[in-house]
Amino acid sequence: MELGLHVSDFTWPDGPGALARDLTRVAAAAEDAGFAKLSVMDHVWQIGHLGPPEHEMLEAYTTLGYLAARTSRIQLLAWVTGVVYRAPGLLAKMVTTLDVLSEGRAWLGIGAAWNEEESRGLGLQFPPVAERFERLEEALQICLQMWGDEDKTYEGRHYRLERTLNSPPAPTRPHPPILIGGGGERKTLRLVAQYADACNLFAGVDLEHKLDVLRGHCVAVGRDYDEIQKTVMAPLDPGPNGEKVDDLLAELRRLAGLGFTHVQGSVPGVATITPLEILGERVIPVAAGF
Repeated sequence: MELGLHVSDFTWPDGPGALARDLTRVAAAAEDAGFAKLSVMDHVWQIGHLGPPEHEMLEAYTTLGYLAARTSRIQLLAWVTGVVYRAPGLLAKMVTTLDVLSEGRAWLGIGAAWNEEESRGLGLQFPPVAERFERLEEALQICLQMWGDEDKTYEGRHYRLERTLNSPPAPTRPHPPILIGGGGERKTLRLVAQYADACNLFAGVDLEHKLDVLRGHCVAVGRDYDEIQKTVMAPLDPGPNGEKVDDLLAELRRLAGLGFTHVQGSVPGVATITPLEILGERVIPVAAGF
């Protein structure tokens, strides 16, 4: 099992003026500790269960470009991109650019979007949920076409592209991996089965049931279930002095037993670096054997 670091809170002790330096330290420490992925949220305001909207929030793809220049091995992605925030052709170009400049470390994490408050606040698109899912499927098709060999017109219900030209191409072949976030059983997991390289579920839901639903969608579309990487979003809290390491390892072992091979999570006190060092010394090497 691999672990990934999710940075979802930028309200750190040294304040906004030190964010660039602090983020560099966090990214370097995560890479040194052996984390496989480094992700940020695709939000423009802080989300409710983490803090008030006025708290610091960095735009995802600007931040990922910065992180590409500050790291050399760790994989980079937005966990996950709100599909309605950017035109799909531009999104494919952005992920391609990240893949080029990171030398093959970009993923596309994507979902149907949910935060109406920030969307209305900044004048971003936020159509009804059924339309967001239609746009999500078209965006996946557009990205795959732009990452393929065909430079032609794309005609969908919501998007029309006259040319899917994408130069330079992404160095990752056949394309940057696609992760679809969410556990919706009728739409989201069907899209995972049809288009994605990885799913993402949340700890706390009935994970066995969700995986069974995904397996059923794979059968329906003729997809090999084992081709899809099973990831889960869960807290990674070793405790300030490592006192929670044993409990964390027990939970990771349980998740591995369900078939998950990657856990992405936020780390309390991440800006202090110490919990990342504890995870690198006492958790990541052990979890690799699960």
